[in-house]
Amino acid sequence: MSDKKNKVLQVATRLFAEKGFENTSMSSICHEANVSKGLIYHHFKSKESILIEIFTSVTNQMIEMSAASKSEKEPKLQLVQLIETFFSQLEHDKIFFQLNLNIMFQPSTRRILKEQIEKRASLLFSAVKNIFDQISLKKSDLLSYMFIAEIDGISLSYLAVFNEYPLDMVKEELINKYKYLRIN
Repeated sequence: MSDKKNKVLQVATRLFAEKGFENTSMSSICHEANVSKGLIYHHFKSKESILIEIFTSVTNQMIEMSAASKSEKEPKLQLVQLIETFFSQLEHDKIFFQLNLNIMFQPSTRRILKEQIEKRASLLFSAVKNIFDQISLKKSDLLSYMFIAEIDGISLSYLAVFNEYPLDMVKEELINKYKYLRIN
């Protein structure tokens, strides 16, 4: 990927996260990325195509995160690895998580990304359910939904609700909760 295209994606990600998709113009992306409109339209058909590429990139990072957890043989350790990777990304890639929140709360962006959102949700659910199935837990589908809801709630609390959030302590408690699951 060219440096200019990458810069456009970085700036657009930040602006979409801070101002929202609807309130971000192509002109503001050009201005902040210090590129011409011609260059942006050379790489992207529209603002929507920029959003789709950003979301697809984040989804691919999530797939890599899931794959990394599979390097562990023990399913509970896979879950711990998944949790640790999630918290690391939440702390270091805050802007992507903020963008994700904005996407989910804006009907226009949910419409644009409907297919990608469904794909991401399905991939995440499958990865978590697979781990719970390996642990031989009853109701692994229900537990998977609950685990994902916990992760989403932690993201929301960290990014939007509390000024000071004990992220490390929450991570340790979540790891302990799932590390010591009993097989049913």
